Amino acid sequence: MAIPITIEKLLTENVVEWARIEFKEGWNPDTTLKTISAFANDIDNWGGGYLVIGVREQDGRPQFPLQGVPAEKIDGYLKDMLNKCRRIQPEYMPIVEVADYEGKKFIVVWAPGGNARPYSSPKTMAKDSKERIYYIRKMSSTIVPSETEK
Repeated sequence: MAIPITIEKLLTENVVEWARIEFKEGWNPDTTLKTISAFANDIDNWGGGYLVIGVREQDGRPQFPLQGVPAEKIDGYLKDMLNKCRRIQPEYMPIVEVADYEGKKFIVVWAPGGNARPYSSPKTMAKDSKERIYYIRKMSSTIVPSETEK
């Protein structure tokens, strides 16, 4: 399945981080896995969300010039992402694409709302971490839901 939006639209159409899009400078499993889980939970039923890795942001907007992801890091990031996403429960895997834009590479992750909600992810990526947390997206933040949002 292909990602239903282009990298150009995600980066250039006056986009601001909000409930359906997040920019990350690099692959950071501790924060990124929480965002993927939150998009999969899709509490507002908006179709999940997009994560663009390789984009520095300021005040929720992509910073130009775009930095991209170094080509030599992409394979390692994707392998680690696959392994870390396997820690989401119940089983969930986002759709991932490596995209080229302005001569640079980006990792675009589409995490549509899942069929087996709610999804949880480990609180931390430490191997001995047993605590699991449910996350949702509200406005431009990944948060733990309140009692009424569960």
